[in-house]
Amino acid sequence: MLRDDINNAVKEAMKAKDERKLSTLRMVNSTLKNADIEARGQGKPPLGDAEVLSVLQKMIKQRRESVEQFEKAQRTELAAKERQEISIIETYLPQALTAEQLLQLGVLLEVELLAPELRAVERCGGDVHVPALDQRRHLPVQEGEDQRADVRAVDVGV
Repeated sequence: MLRDDINNAVKEAMKAKDERKLSTLRMVNSTLKNADIEARGQGKPPLGDAEVLSVLQKMIKQRRESVEQFEKAQRTELAAKERQEISIIETYLPQALTAEQLLQLGVLLEVELLAPELRAVERCGGDVHVPALDQRRHLPVQEGEDQRADVRAVDVGV
């Protein structure tokens, strides 16, 4: 659980005497406890990992806005402090996908959405070629469908 990771990091920061990290993680814990109290007041359970991630993203957004303000006011030391806090908080967010990974997911989603149409073309003996993939793909065969393993090329206009 994400909260446990944060609490363990607080302990490690204490042992390492890393004041910046310790201060930031204590602030994160404080913000999470305040959000828990607010949720409890509304009759909701304590925050789960999804809500914790949302709180962390909100904290990062606040700090980015602070960095902009500090830079406009030429307070570089405070902007640097906020950037350090951002980098510490970001370690608890999931890794962002690269552009290549997003493209791959988009292509896979496209193939999945087109799968019924592609299978229909394949059953008719046509070749299936998805331009976005620019390579041949073997679609999973559903029960009762032709068990051919080869997929031939037909442009489905993607």
